[in-house]
Amino acid sequence: MSAFAALRSHLADLTARGLAEAVGRAVGEGALPAGSKLPPVRQVAAELGMSPTTVNAAWQLLRRAGTIQTAGRRGTVVAVSRLDGPGRYRAALRGRTGFPLDLSTGVPDPALLPALPPLAASPAAPGRSAAPGPTAAPGCSAASGRSAAFALGPGSLLGPGSYLDEPVLPGLAALLRDRWPYPAERLAIFDGAMDAIDHVASSLLRLGDRAVVENPCFPPLLDLLEALGVQVIGADTDAFGMLPSTLAAALTQRPAAVFLQPRALNPTGASWSPARAAELAAVLAETPQVYAVEDDSAGDVSSAPPLSLGSWLPRQTLRVHSFSKSHGPDLRLAAVSAPAAVLDPVLERRLLGQGWTSRLLQHLLLTLLTDPASTAAVARARSEYADRRHKIVTALATHDVPLPPGDGLNLWLPVADEQAALISLASNGIAAAAGTAFLVNPGPAHLRVTVGLITTDHDTIATHLASAARAATPPPAR
Repeated sequence: MSAFAALRSHLADLTARGLAEAVGRAVGEGALPAGSKLPPVRQVAAELGMSPTTVNAAWQLLRRAGTIQTAGRRGTVVAVSRLDGPGRYRAALRGRTGFPLDLSTGVPDPALLPALPPLAASPAAPGRSAAPGPTAAPGCSAASGRSAAFALGPGSLLGPGSYLDEPVLPGLAALLRDRWPYPAERLAIFDGAMDAIDHVASSLLRLGDRAVVENPCFPPLLDLLEALGVQVIGADTDAFGMLPSTLAAALTQRPAAVFLQPRALNPTGASWSPARAAELAAVLAETPQVYAVEDDSAGDVSSAPPLSLGSWLPRQTLRVHSFSKSHGPDLRLAAVSAPAAVLDPVLERRLLGQGWTSRLLQHLLLTLLTDPASTAAVARARSEYADRRHKIVTALATHDVPLPPGDGLNLWLPVADEQAALISLASNGIAAAAGTAFLVNPGPAHLRVTVGLITTDHDTIATHLASAARAATPPPAR
């Protein structure tokens, strides 16, 4: 089918949005395959009886929705999808630049992160002079307004001076053990949650192994498992996370590991109840050779309790707790607990690479976790995210779009048509992430919307989201 035939068969409304939806529908049905070159604007206008201005406006909507892209001398082409290979997340966010309100990212609101305290050197080690610490610039004091400084290791602003020091600061390890939801046999610090999961998955899994993940799931995990040559099994979820029945069915396929998010599941916002956690633990107890890897990505900004399968299955559970959402993505820190038999080989292998996670950053994290102003800022952020989500969910309910309360930064918005929904939001200056990238198994269309970034006009934005949820390309005119 030619491009013009594909467009005519889907076009029912001779407006910019109508043409954009026709292209989106043709792309979704495969009538315009990825990489297809679209005819020049004036040619499209002449063939369809539209003005070049209208076609240009439609193309702009499609570019903002990530459906088409400019490919140099080739002109305008249907964007190449990578949803079935590495780069799912990049594909979901493709074209999401320049929007007045970008709700596609899944990142925390910078305004809700705790302020960093100024750096200052600790007292010098015996026999050494203390190097003067930097003077904090005006306005760079801690969030409390006082001139707090976190102390670093002896004799150096950059922390402990030996390669042989403990890789995890003892004070930070002690604090984390007190906060952990179950007694951890081994505890380590990694350079962010995905770095930790990469190391763990590379240690546990081999080419051809199977792994169970939530459906929907965080796309970078799918990309990582595919890069390792691991076959992914999707287990469906509900408002309380992974369904025990689907986990039990997946375990019959003899996976080596199960990856779960215990709270604020990205993208749905689902969190385990105590009953659900116990049910999942009971199912996994039947297969003691299978490890459960928990990704607590929302961490301290989650309003749900920190439940863990480790409370029932400490020998099968590996837990990753991220501090990116609560304390800043660029902090690049996550804590990991696991049985010694699993984590020790990972740490030994790590010594051949980066060795350890920066102790300077560990000192900073310890300060942020103990400084009263910082802990108060994180508590405020947790409350604010919950309030923002509640306002959007409540407003959507008035538009007959019911959703579970959920938790965290993101909302999983059911839509009639993914492309039409993206175009509808784009026409109102709003970006969202295409839901296809998050799905392991085919399912109803959704968008992931980062409601944690909505600071004002909740009712207006909910109205746009509801319109997008209902948006669909109308049947072609006869």
